[in-house]
Amino acid sequence: MNADQFQNLAEQALNALPERFRLAMENVVIVVEDRADVEVMRSMQLDSPYDLLGLYEGHPLTVREGGGGGSLPDMIRLYREPILCMSRQTDEPVGDCIADVLIHEVGHYFGFSDAEMEEIESARAEAEK
Repeated sequence: MNADQFQNLAEQALNALPERFRLAMENVVIVVEDRADVEVMRSMQLDSPYDLLGLYEGHPLTVREGGGGGSLPDMIRLYREPILCMSRQTDEPVGDCIADVLIHEVGHYFGFSDAEMEEIESARAEAEK
């Protein structure tokens, strides 16, 4: 899947978020990159760029002060090659994998930790059984 097709699926996933979340997101940019760069890998102590599917960079809503006007946008990076690899390994459609990663990174924007999101995802999976 080429970068343009992947970007289109990412935009569809963003547009599919519940309206209350989309409307609450301000000054956020979604960027698609092939994989994490060396600097990101080093800072996160990763051995392989395939160990990272997405990354939220910014200040979660829970720690922001005041209006924040004039600040640089928060950024959600989606890493195309690792997500495509995950899709192949799990047989999950690429669009679903993108949506899962995007939702996880949006969760960071709203201030959820990885542990909190894992708890939510586990509860959702349990409820679907």
